[in-house]
Amino acid sequence: MSEQDAVTRPFRVIIADDHEFTRAGLRILLEGEPDILLSGEATNGREALALCRDLQPDLALLDIHMPEMDGLAVTWAIKEVSPQTRVMIVTMHERPDYLLEALRAGVAGYVLNESSRKAFLIAVRQVLRGDTFVNGSITITIELLQHLAHTPGAVGQLTARERDVLQLVALGKTNREIGRILSISLGTVKIHVEHIISKLGVSDRTQAAVRALELGLLGPAHPNPA
Repeated sequence: MSEQDAVTRPFRVIIADDHEFTRAGLRILLEGEPDILLSGEATNGREALALCRDLQPDLALLDIHMPEMDGLAVTWAIKEVSPQTRVMIVTMHERPDYLLEALRAGVAGYVLNESSRKAFLIAVRQVLRGDTFVNGSITITIELLQHLAHTPGAVGQLTARERDVLQLVALGKTNREIGRILSISLGTVKIHVEHIISKLGVSDRTQAAVRALELGLLGPAHPNPA
């Protein structure tokens, strides 16, 4: 595929859920979006993995609980057969432990299936752009931060500004949003993110957020701008 094709073609997305009603709902949410192509559907985890292996989609929308392989097991396996495929969990479970396990598995997004169409599509496009998305009902993230805040770990690796940036990354903010909140340029945000990833010894921003949570490096949530 040429570079021009890669720029102009729609993003290829698959959905996997054992409930027909849920798959139909996701199908409706994606229909009519010119930059998104629904490339396949799966009714269980093994089918989802096979679709990713065969189609190499840009994004896989997975339920957590599915027959044969659950969404987290599929996420781990997708990294082997289609490493460029990003994964978003679409679930009814607003639980911090599920979110943490999903992030550990390498998902780039975690959204509740009760989200509005607008919120869902924002999440999908944010993940497709390479950012991380956690459901706008930030309660689960705040609970997760509080749950892990007491965990002892390596403190002092990051500068104060890097901690600010990392905290916002963990809250699912994009680089552009981080720059606006902290009043720094987009380029500066990217440099901070690169330094954070290097210092924590991880491969991407999602894993950086997970590592920071595990080490207890994050404090109270950074307030949004007025």
